[in-house]
Amino acid sequence: MADVFISGSGVFTPPHVITNDELVASFNAYVELFNAENAEGIAAGEIVAKAPSSSDFIVAASGIEQRYVMDKEGTLDPARMCPRYAPRADDEPSLMAEMGCAAAKDALAQAGVVSSDVDLVIVAASNMERAYPAMAVEIQQLLDAGGFAFDMNVACSSATFGIQAAADMIRGGSATRALVISPEVTSGHLEWRDRDCHFIFGDVATAVLLEAGDIAQNPQFKVLSTACATQFSNNIRNNFGFLRRAHDQMDDRRDMQFMQNGRKVFKEVLPLVSKHIKSHLDREGVVADDLSRLWLHQANKSMNDYIGKKVLGREPEAGEQPNILQDYANTSSAGSIIAFAKHSDDMAAGDKGLICSFGAGYSVGSVIVERV
Repeated sequence: MADVFISGSGVFTPPHVITNDELVASFNAYVELFNAENAEGIAAGEIVAKAPSSSDFIVAASGIEQRYVMDKEGTLDPARMCPRYAPRADDEPSLMAEMGCAAAKDALAQAGVVSSDVDLVIVAASNMERAYPAMAVEIQQLLDAGGFAFDMNVACSSATFGIQAAADMIRGGSATRALVISPEVTSGHLEWRDRDCHFIFGDVATAVLLEAGDIAQNPQFKVLSTACATQFSNNIRNNFGFLRRAHDQMDDRRDMQFMQNGRKVFKEVLPLVSKHIKSHLDREGVVADDLSRLWLHQANKSMNDYIGKKVLGREPEAGEQPNILQDYANTSSAGSIIAFAKHSDDMAAGDKGLICSFGAGYSVGSVIVERV
């Protein structure tokens, strides 16, 4: 059975930044408009007045200071409060494919591999731009890669589940080089008009190249082990889909976007993730002190701090558990990969680390790696 290595990683960062102050100014302008337009209903008790947001509230709730987006103007328009993407012709590269290719090219360059030598492309992300043809097959064509390609969605755990799928296929001999690409246009499924979640997400794309050990020319990390788990929950949900659209709910934008019961998620996911990581480490004979780095899903700073402390049995030291939340916000499946790509170059040969994601489903995915 072939050894599997991560030989390259890449991050595509969108061109536009929205700071908390900019977001709050736009949101509060929307709130003023809403409350003014619905003044009579609010006075009669028929409509609940919307409350303003603040930068202090956002930082305290999440640790987020800014986010990157593919469209800033539409998102910050108080009369719109959602991004505006111009339709593309069917013969033009789609938005997600364009983003995914940019991240993939960085990963390939880092590994010293040409795209035609890739024989598996997996696009693992929370929300696909379309149902079919698969985004992965489009990216495969744009990159001139070989083999086969497919999409997969396990929400915020998509990237780690994709890494396990790719690693298993390489070990099994059905692939030799695999790109796991996570283009996350989260701005399109976020309700920017909801105070409880309007600050959470940002756009990004990541890519990881995995190779069989006998052909890897520039291996960075050996994949020692992977573990995935799911447990059904409605506490994080997105109802968008053709069945919903067919049920005369075209005007109910809120029903077809990101929704969560934050308190229940916090209460239920933290012990689930901590137990999963500990079980994975125990199964592989790895103790917490063996880990030089934890690259956790970037959902919420408080969640990451809790999990890091629970896994390590102490407060993580500076650099042990890098956060990118303050710059990128929650980027769904891509978050842990951004942390890995940007905070792994300083590790020495033999150092071990753990990539972990968690989210809707519930889903948890973990990957134990060792620096070559």
